[in-house]
Amino acid sequence: MIKALKQLARSILWALKLDITKNLQYDRQTLEIMKRVLKPGSNCVDVGCHKGEILDLFIELSPKGTHYAFEPIPVMFNALKQKFRGKNVQLFQLALSFEKGNTTFNHVRNAPAYSGLKQRRYDTQNPDIEVIPVEIDVLDNIVAANTKIDLIKIDVEGGEFGVIRGGINTIKHSRPHIVFECGLGGSDFYGTKPDDIFGFITNECSLKINTLKGFLDNKGQLSLDEFSAYFNDNTEYYFIAYP
Repeated sequence: MIKALKQLARSILWALKLDITKNLQYDRQTLEIMKRVLKPGSNCVDVGCHKGEILDLFIELSPKGTHYAFEPIPVMFNALKQKFRGKNVQLFQLALSFEKGNTTFNHVRNAPAYSGLKQRRYDTQNPDIEVIPVEIDVLDNIVAANTKIDLIKIDVEGGEFGVIRGGINTIKHSRPHIVFECGLGGSDFYGTKPDDIFGFITNECSLKINTLKGFLDNKGQLSLDEFSAYFNDNTEYYFIAYP
């Protein structure tokens, strides 16, 4: 009952465009982008699937597509398997990065949305961190070379650049829209600098970068200086790469 009421309240806030938190604003903007970009047969990728809220929307908006979802935390992966059983979803208990192998993963048990390959700055007191073994792989090893991907969502608490590097062939082939998180407090713990990820996306992937709002408002693409300012002051920390 409580979960249903929360979902109803969220839907009402989205419909009224009442963004009482930054994350609610990003969720609403992401939905608006998906409605604009996706078609019934679109194929999508959800990296950092968590509870499957974005994956739910992929299935709703693109019921004829095949969707790839990645979640390394065992308890969350098992819940996703139950939730999406029989759906057009390929689930992988993997952490994606730029290389294949095995490593450890920081599961923040009292704030699982902050979990990631590296410890980062946490906006929660006394994070309860469980270090677990995980398998890592690259997106290009999972998605077949001839598969067209229309949208990729990446939310891996700072490791987004590694995911993009590991999906370079998929991105070059498909030229998808990519919604990704990036900024100080997460990305810098992976050694990522704004000019690194901006240069890779714009030069290697041949995509533009914008804020979610800027994209929806059809504003021009961000310059490196604009992206770097957002990266460093965290006034915006979700972005979209697009053809």
